[in-house]
Amino acid sequence: MNAEGGALRQARGTSSGEGALRQAQGTSADAGAQGTLPVRPELVGEEPYGAPQLDVPYALNVNENPYPPSEKVVAEIAAAVAQAARTMNRYPERDAVELRADLARYLGHGLTSDDIWAANGSNEVMLHVLMAFGGPGRSVLSFAPTYSMYPEYARDTHTAWTTFPRRDDFTLDPVAAVDAVRDQRPDVVLIASPNNPTGTAVDLDTLAAIADAAPGVVVVDEAYFEFAHAGTPSALELLPRFPRLAVSRTMSKAFAFAGGRLGYLAGAPAFVDALRIVRLPYHLSAVTQAVARVALANADEMLAAVDRLRAARDDLAAWLSARGLQVAASDANFVLFGRFADRQAVWQGLLDRGVLIRVVGPEGWLRVSAGTPEEMAAFKRALSEVLEAGVG
Repeated sequence: MNAEGGALRQARGTSSGEGALRQAQGTSADAGAQGTLPVRPELVGEEPYGAPQLDVPYALNVNENPYPPSEKVVAEIAAAVAQAARTMNRYPERDAVELRADLARYLGHGLTSDDIWAANGSNEVMLHVLMAFGGPGRSVLSFAPTYSMYPEYARDTHTAWTTFPRRDDFTLDPVAAVDAVRDQRPDVVLIASPNNPTGTAVDLDTLAAIADAAPGVVVVDEAYFEFAHAGTPSALELLPRFPRLAVSRTMSKAFAFAGGRLGYLAGAPAFVDALRIVRLPYHLSAVTQAVARVALANADEMLAAVDRLRAARDDLAAWLSARGLQVAASDANFVLFGRFADRQAVWQGLLDRGVLIRVVGPEGWLRVSAGTPEEMAAFKRALSEVLEAGVG
Protein backbone atom coordinates (compact mmCIF):
# COMPACT_ATOMS: atom_id res chain seq x y z
CA MET A 1 0.00 0.00 0.00
CA ASN A 2 1.53 3.35 -0.96
CA ALA A 3 1.46 6.41 1.28
CA GLU A 4 -1.39 8.08 -0.54
CA GLY A 5 -3.47 4.94 -0.29
CA GLY A 6 -2.84 4.59 3.42
CA ALA A 7 -3.91 8.15 4.10
CA LEU A 8 -6.93 7.73 1.87
CA ARG A 9 -8.06 4.66 3.79
CA GLN A 10 -7.69 6.61 7.02
CA ALA A 11 -9.62 9.52 5.56
CA ARG A 12 -12.42 7.46 4.03
CA GLY A 13 -12.84 4.75 6.68
CA THR A 14 -11.85 1.12 6.72
CA SER A 15 -14.84 -0.40 4.96
CA SER A 16 -16.12 1.66 2.03
CA GLY A 17 -12.76 3.47 2.02
CA GLU A 18 -10.90 0.27 1.22
CA GLY A 19 -13.27 -0.46 -1.63
CA ALA A 20 -12.83 3.06 -2.97
CA LEU A 21 -9.08 2.71 -2.74
CA ARG A 22 -9.08 -0.60 -4.61
CA GLN A 23 -11.19 0.97 -7.30
CA ALA A 24 -8.95 4.03 -7.43
CA GLN A 25 -5.73 2.07 -7.67
CA GLY A 26 -6.93 -0.92 -9.64
CA THR A 27 -6.14 -3.43 -6.90
CA SER A 28 -8.14 -6.48 -5.98
CA ALA A 29 -9.69 -7.62 -2.71
CA ASP A 30 -8.12 -11.02 -3.44
CA ALA A 31 -4.58 -9.68 -3.85
CA GLY A 32 -3.51 -11.76 -0.85
CA ALA A 33 -4.37 -14.92 -2.79
CA GLN A 34 -1.66 -14.05 -5.29
CA GLY A 35 0.79 -16.22 -3.37
CA THR A 36 -1.20 -19.33 -4.35
CA LEU A 37 -0.51 -18.69 -8.04
CA PRO A 38 2.75 -19.34 -9.88
CA VAL A 39 3.44 -15.62 -10.23
CA ARG A 40 6.97 -14.48 -11.07
CA PRO A 41 8.76 -14.03 -7.72
CA GLU A 42 9.52 -10.36 -8.30
CA LEU A 43 5.81 -9.65 -8.79
CA VAL A 44 4.59 -11.24 -5.56
CA GLY A 45 3.20 -8.52 -3.29
CA GLU A 46 3.43 -5.86 -5.97
CA GLU A 47 0.46 -3.60 -6.70
CA PRO A 48 -0.54 -2.04 -10.03
CA TYR A 49 0.90 1.38 -10.71
CA GLY A 50 -1.45 4.30 -10.44
CA ALA A 51 -2.14 7.57 -8.70
CA PRO A 52 -5.45 7.64 -6.82
CA GLN A 53 -8.41 8.41 -9.07
CA LEU A 54 -10.89 10.04 -6.71
CA ASP A 55 -14.08 12.01 -7.11
CA VAL A 56 -12.83 15.29 -5.67
CA PRO A 57 -13.60 18.89 -6.65
CA TYR A 58 -9.99 19.64 -7.57
CA ALA A 59 -7.75 16.85 -8.96
CA LEU A 60 -4.21 18.20 -9.38
CA ASN A 61 -2.21 14.99 -9.03
CA VAL A 62 -1.53 13.56 -12.51
CA ASN A 63 -0.37 16.58 -14.55
CA GLU A 64 -3.33 16.61 -16.91
CA ASN A 65 -4.14 19.58 -19.11
CA PRO A 66 -7.35 20.88 -17.48
CA TYR A 67 -8.66 22.53 -20.65
CA PRO A 68 -10.70 20.10 -22.80
CA PRO A 69 -10.85 20.19 -26.60
CA SER A 70 -13.17 22.72 -28.19
CA GLU A 71 -16.56 21.72 -29.53
CA LYS A 72 -15.14 22.05 -33.04
CA VAL A 73 -12.41 19.50 -32.30
CA VAL A 74 -14.87 17.27 -30.43
CA ALA A 75 -17.09 17.23 -33.54
CA GLU A 76 -14.15 16.34 -35.78
CA ILE A 77 -13.09 13.56 -33.40
CA ALA A 78 -16.63 12.18 -33.41
CA ALA A 79 -16.69 12.21 -37.22
CA ALA A 80 -13.31 10.44 -37.36
CA VAL A 81 -14.52 7.77 -34.93
CA ALA A 82 -17.65 7.25 -37.02
CA GLN A 83 -15.55 6.82 -40.14
CA ALA A 84 -13.25 4.34 -38.38
CA ALA A 85 -16.28 2.41 -37.14
CA ARG A 86 -17.34 1.72 -40.71
CA THR A 87 -14.31 -0.54 -41.16
CA MET A 88 -14.11 -1.89 -37.62
CA ASN A 89 -14.43 -5.41 -38.98
CA ARG A 90 -10.93 -5.01 -40.39
CA TYR A 91 -7.64 -4.75 -38.51
CA PRO A 92 -6.13 -1.27 -38.27
CA GLU A 93 -3.10 -0.17 -40.27
CA ARG A 94 -0.41 -2.16 -38.47
CA ASP A 95 2.39 0.41 -38.38
CA ALA A 96 0.30 3.62 -38.25
CA VAL A 97 2.25 5.09 -41.16
CA GLU A 98 -0.04 8.07 -41.78
CA LEU A 99 -0.14 8.95 -38.09
CA ARG A 100 3.64 8.70 -37.89
CA ALA A 101 3.94 11.02 -40.89
CA ASP A 102 1.68 13.55 -39.11
CA LEU A 103 3.82 13.28 -35.97
CA ALA A 104 6.97 13.86 -38.02
CA ARG A 105 5.47 17.01 -39.52
CA TYR A 106 4.53 18.25 -36.06
CA LEU A 107 8.05 17.71 -34.70
CA GLY A 108 9.87 19.15 -37.71
CA HIS A 109 13.68 18.85 -37.65
CA GLY A 110 13.57 17.14 -41.05
CA LEU A 111 12.00 14.00 -39.60
CA THR A 112 9.93 11.57 -41.67
CA SER A 113 7.59 8.73 -40.79
CA ASP A 114 10.57 6.35 -40.89
CA ASP A 115 12.06 8.24 -37.92
CA ILE A 116 8.91 8.01 -35.76
CA TRP A 117 7.35 5.32 -33.63
CA ALA A 118 3.94 5.57 -31.95
CA ALA A 119 2.24 3.53 -29.24
CA ASN A 120 -0.37 3.60 -26.49
CA GLY A 121 1.11 6.44 -24.49
CA SER A 122 4.81 7.05 -23.92
CA ASN A 123 4.56 4.25 -21.34
CA GLU A 124 4.24 1.66 -24.08
CA VAL A 125 6.95 3.38 -26.09
CA MET A 126 9.33 3.02 -23.15
CA LEU A 127 8.30 -0.60 -22.64
CA HIS A 128 9.10 -1.25 -26.31
CA VAL A 129 12.52 0.36 -25.81
CA LEU A 130 13.39 -1.97 -22.94
CA MET A 131 11.96 -4.98 -24.73
CA ALA A 132 14.20 -4.22 -27.69
CA PHE A 133 17.38 -3.04 -25.95
CA GLY A 134 17.07 -4.32 -22.37
CA GLY A 135 16.28 -7.78 -21.05
CA PRO A 136 18.04 -10.49 -19.02
CA GLY A 137 21.70 -9.74 -18.46
CA ARG A 138 21.25 -6.11 -19.50
CA SER A 139 20.81 -2.91 -17.49
CA VAL A 140 19.13 0.48 -17.63
CA LEU A 141 20.46 3.61 -15.90
CA SER A 142 18.50 6.70 -14.93
CA PHE A 143 19.12 9.68 -12.66
CA ALA A 144 17.16 9.77 -9.41
CA PRO A 145 14.72 11.07 -8.47
CA THR A 146 12.90 10.44 -11.72
CA TYR A 147 9.74 8.93 -13.20
CA SER A 148 8.42 6.19 -10.95
CA MET A 149 7.41 3.94 -13.86
CA TYR A 150 10.95 3.49 -15.16
CA PRO A 151 11.88 0.78 -12.63
CA GLU A 152 8.61 -1.01 -13.41
CA TYR A 153 9.49 -1.13 -17.12
CA ALA A 154 12.84 -2.60 -16.06
CA ARG A 155 11.21 -5.15 -13.77
CA ASP A 156 8.72 -6.26 -16.40
CA THR A 157 11.45 -6.81 -19.01
CA HIS A 158 13.95 -8.49 -16.63
CA THR A 159 16.33 -5.55 -17.10
CA ALA A 160 18.57 -4.60 -14.16
CA TRP A 161 17.57 -1.17 -12.81
CA THR A 162 20.27 1.25 -11.64
CA THR A 163 20.25 4.94 -10.73
CA PHE A 164 22.74 7.72 -10.13
CA PRO A 165 21.78 10.65 -7.89
CA ARG A 166 21.03 14.13 -9.09
CA ARG A 167 22.34 17.22 -7.33
CA ASP A 168 20.42 18.66 -4.38
CA ASP A 169 18.67 21.07 -6.80
CA PHE A 170 17.75 18.06 -9.01
CA THR A 171 20.00 19.11 -11.89
CA LEU A 172 22.56 16.71 -13.38
CA ASP A 173 26.26 17.10 -12.71
CA PRO A 174 27.51 16.56 -16.28
CA VAL A 175 30.91 15.20 -15.29
CA ALA A 176 29.51 12.85 -12.65
CA ALA A 177 26.73 11.71 -15.00
CA VAL A 178 29.19 10.85 -17.76
CA ASP A 179 31.44 9.07 -15.25
CA ALA A 180 28.45 7.02 -14.06
CA VAL A 181 27.65 5.99 -17.63
CA ARG A 182 31.26 5.01 -18.31
CA ASP A 183 31.51 3.13 -15.02
CA GLN A 184 28.22 1.24 -15.22
CA ARG A 185 28.11 0.78 -19.00
CA PRO A 186 24.31 0.44 -19.15
CA ASP A 187 22.59 -0.91 -22.23
CA VAL A 188 19.91 1.78 -21.92
CA VAL A 189 20.02 5.26 -20.40
CA LEU A 190 16.68 6.97 -19.64
CA ILE A 191 16.73 10.73 -19.02
CA ALA A 192 13.51 12.62 -18.39
CA SER A 193 13.82 16.26 -19.48
CA PRO A 194 11.85 18.02 -18.10
CA ASN A 195 12.15 15.52 -15.30
CA ASN A 196 9.18 14.01 -13.51
CA PRO A 197 8.60 14.59 -10.58
CA THR A 198 10.97 17.57 -10.29
CA GLY A 199 10.31 19.49 -13.51
CA THR A 200 14.05 19.94 -14.13
CA ALA A 201 15.30 20.28 -17.71
CA VAL A 202 18.69 18.94 -18.80
CA ASP A 203 20.86 21.10 -21.06
CA LEU A 204 21.85 19.84 -24.49
CA ASP A 205 25.58 19.79 -23.75
CA THR A 206 25.01 17.36 -20.87
CA LEU A 207 22.71 15.18 -22.97
CA ALA A 208 25.26 15.14 -25.80
CA ALA A 209 28.07 14.18 -23.43
CA ILE A 210 26.00 11.30 -22.04
CA ALA A 211 25.03 10.13 -25.52
CA ASP A 212 28.66 10.26 -26.59
CA ALA A 213 29.77 8.18 -23.57
CA ALA A 214 26.94 5.64 -23.58
CA PRO A 215 27.79 2.19 -24.98
CA GLY A 216 24.12 1.43 -25.62
CA VAL A 217 21.07 3.54 -26.43
CA VAL A 218 19.94 6.77 -24.78
CA VAL A 219 16.31 7.91 -24.63
CA VAL A 220 15.45 11.47 -23.63
CA ASP A 221 11.89 11.52 -22.33
CA GLU A 222 10.39 14.89 -23.31
CA ALA A 223 6.83 14.18 -22.18
CA TYR A 224 6.53 17.73 -20.80
CA PHE A 225 8.68 19.57 -23.35
CA GLU A 226 5.94 21.85 -24.69
CA PHE A 227 5.69 23.44 -21.23
CA ALA A 228 9.39 24.34 -21.07
CA HIS A 229 10.37 27.99 -20.80
CA ALA A 230 10.78 29.81 -24.10
CA GLY A 231 14.13 29.13 -25.72
CA THR A 232 14.67 25.72 -24.12
CA PRO A 233 16.15 23.51 -26.88
CA SER A 234 14.88 20.01 -27.59
CA ALA A 235 17.06 16.93 -27.71
CA LEU A 236 15.64 16.44 -31.20
CA GLU A 237 18.47 18.74 -32.29
CA LEU A 238 20.96 16.04 -31.31
CA LEU A 239 19.47 13.20 -33.34
CA PRO A 240 21.62 13.70 -36.48
CA ARG A 241 24.79 13.38 -34.35
CA PHE A 242 23.82 10.30 -32.34
CA PRO A 243 22.18 7.33 -34.12
CA ARG A 244 21.72 5.55 -30.77
CA LEU A 245 19.80 8.49 -29.29
CA ALA A 246 16.00 8.75 -29.35
CA VAL A 247 13.53 11.31 -28.02
CA SER A 248 10.12 10.33 -26.71
CA ARG A 249 7.08 12.58 -26.41
CA THR A 250 3.40 12.24 -25.52
CA MET A 251 0.13 13.83 -26.57
CA SER A 252 -1.31 13.31 -23.08
CA LYS A 253 -0.08 16.55 -21.52
CA ALA A 254 0.21 19.64 -23.69
CA PHE A 255 -2.22 18.30 -26.30
CA ALA A 256 -4.95 17.73 -23.69
CA PHE A 257 -5.19 14.19 -25.07
CA ALA A 258 -4.59 12.02 -22.02
CA GLY A 259 -7.68 9.94 -22.78
CA GLY A 260 -6.46 9.31 -26.32
CA ARG A 261 -3.37 7.39 -25.11
CA LEU A 262 -0.84 8.34 -27.76
CA GLY A 263 2.90 8.49 -27.17
CA TYR A 264 5.65 8.58 -29.74
CA LEU A 265 9.41 8.47 -30.25
CA ALA A 266 11.79 10.02 -32.75
CA GLY A 267 15.04 8.30 -33.66
CA ALA A 268 17.01 6.78 -36.49
CA PRO A 269 15.04 4.39 -38.74
CA ALA A 270 17.09 1.44 -37.42
CA PHE A 271 16.07 2.39 -33.86
CA VAL A 272 12.42 2.53 -34.90
CA ASP A 273 12.67 -0.80 -36.71
CA ALA A 274 13.92 -2.44 -33.51
CA LEU A 275 10.76 -1.28 -31.73
CA ARG A 276 8.57 -2.58 -34.56
CA ILE A 277 9.96 -6.06 -33.90
CA VAL A 278 8.73 -6.18 -30.29
CA ARG A 279 5.39 -4.42 -30.65
CA LEU A 280 2.22 -6.48 -30.48
CA PRO A 281 0.30 -6.91 -33.74
CA TYR A 282 -2.13 -4.05 -34.37
CA HIS A 283 -1.18 -2.37 -31.08
CA LEU A 284 -2.75 0.97 -32.06
CA SER A 285 -6.48 0.75 -32.70
CA ALA A 286 -8.09 2.35 -35.71
CA VAL A 287 -9.91 4.73 -33.36
CA THR A 288 -6.71 5.80 -31.60
CA GLN A 289 -4.99 6.49 -34.91
CA ALA A 290 -7.96 8.42 -36.28
CA VAL A 291 -8.53 10.67 -33.29
CA ALA A 292 -4.81 11.35 -32.81
CA ARG A 293 -4.61 12.55 -36.41
CA VAL A 294 -7.51 14.93 -35.75
CA ALA A 295 -5.70 16.31 -32.70
CA LEU A 296 -2.51 16.83 -34.70
CA ALA A 297 -4.44 18.53 -37.49
CA ASN A 298 -5.69 20.96 -34.84
CA ALA A 299 -2.35 21.29 -33.05
CA ASP A 300 -2.51 25.08 -32.70
CA GLU A 301 -5.89 24.87 -31.01
CA MET A 302 -5.02 21.82 -28.89
CA LEU A 303 -1.88 23.57 -27.62
CA ALA A 304 -3.60 26.91 -27.04
CA ALA A 305 -3.67 26.48 -23.25
CA VAL A 306 0.06 25.83 -22.91
CA ASP A 307 0.94 29.48 -22.34
CA ARG A 308 -1.76 29.79 -19.67
CA LEU A 309 -0.45 26.70 -17.89
CA ARG A 310 3.12 27.97 -18.06
CA ALA A 311 1.97 31.21 -16.44
CA ALA A 312 -0.01 29.28 -13.81
CA ARG A 313 3.06 27.16 -13.02
CA ASP A 314 5.32 30.17 -12.62
CA ASP A 315 2.76 32.01 -10.49
CA LEU A 316 2.31 28.93 -8.34
CA ALA A 317 6.07 28.55 -7.85
CA ALA A 318 6.39 32.19 -6.81
CA TRP A 319 3.43 31.90 -4.42
CA LEU A 320 4.86 28.81 -2.75
CA SER A 321 8.30 30.40 -2.44
CA ALA A 322 6.78 33.50 -0.86
CA ARG A 323 5.42 31.27 1.89
CA GLY A 324 8.87 30.04 2.78
CA LEU A 325 8.60 26.70 1.00
CA GLN A 326 11.29 25.15 -1.15
CA VAL A 327 10.33 24.94 -4.82
CA ALA A 328 12.14 22.99 -7.52
CA ALA A 329 12.69 24.93 -10.73
CA SER A 330 10.20 23.52 -13.24
CA ASP A 331 9.93 23.42 -17.02
CA ALA A 332 6.87 21.14 -16.81
CA ASN A 333 3.20 21.77 -15.99
CA PHE A 334 3.67 20.99 -12.30
CA VAL A 335 5.62 22.16 -9.28
CA LEU A 336 7.47 20.05 -6.69
CA PHE A 337 7.50 21.80 -3.32
CA GLY A 338 8.43 21.12 0.31
CA ARG A 339 10.00 20.31 2.56
CA PHE A 340 7.64 18.95 5.16
CA ALA A 341 8.39 16.91 8.24
CA ASP A 342 5.11 15.10 7.60
CA ARG A 343 4.17 15.48 3.95
CA GLN A 344 1.50 12.83 4.38
CA ALA A 345 -0.36 15.06 6.84
CA VAL A 346 -0.21 17.98 4.40
CA TRP A 347 -1.50 15.78 1.58
CA GLN A 348 -4.32 14.55 3.80
CA GLY A 349 -5.18 18.09 4.90
CA LEU A 350 -5.53 19.14 1.28
CA LEU A 351 -7.62 16.09 0.44
CA ASP A 352 -9.92 16.86 3.37
CA ARG A 353 -10.49 20.25 1.69
CA GLY A 354 -11.28 18.69 -1.70
CA VAL A 355 -7.84 19.14 -3.30
CA LEU A 356 -5.94 16.06 -4.49
CA ILE A 357 -2.20 16.40 -5.20
CA ARG A 358 0.60 13.81 -5.37
CA VAL A 359 2.87 12.26 -2.77
CA VAL A 360 5.86 11.50 -4.98
CA GLY A 361 9.56 12.11 -5.21
CA PRO A 362 12.07 12.63 -2.40
CA GLU A 363 10.89 12.42 1.20
CA GLY A 364 9.36 15.67 2.38
CA TRP A 365 8.25 16.91 -1.05
CA LEU A 366 4.83 17.08 -2.73
CA ARG A 367 3.85 17.71 -6.34
CA VAL A 368 0.94 19.79 -7.64
CA SER A 369 -0.19 20.21 -11.24
CA ALA A 370 -0.76 23.63 -12.78
CA GLY A 371 -4.46 24.17 -13.40
CA THR A 372 -7.21 26.62 -14.14
CA PRO A 373 -7.53 29.85 -12.14
CA GLU A 374 -10.31 28.24 -10.10
CA GLU A 375 -8.18 25.18 -9.36
CA MET A 376 -5.15 27.27 -8.41
CA ALA A 377 -7.25 29.45 -6.10
CA ALA A 378 -8.68 26.36 -4.42
CA PHE A 379 -5.21 24.85 -3.93
CA LYS A 380 -3.78 28.07 -2.50
CA ARG A 381 -6.73 28.48 -0.15
CA ALA A 382 -6.52 24.89 1.05
CA LEU A 383 -2.75 24.91 1.53
CA SER A 384 -2.92 28.22 3.40
CA GLU A 385 -5.42 26.70 5.80
CA VAL A 386 -3.28 23.58 6.27
CA LEU A 387 -0.14 25.59 6.94
CA GLU A 388 -1.91 27.99 9.27
CA ALA A 389 -3.13 24.98 11.25
CA GLY A 390 0.50 23.97 11.76
CA VAL A 391 0.17 20.76 9.76
CA GLY A 392 3.31 19.26 8.28
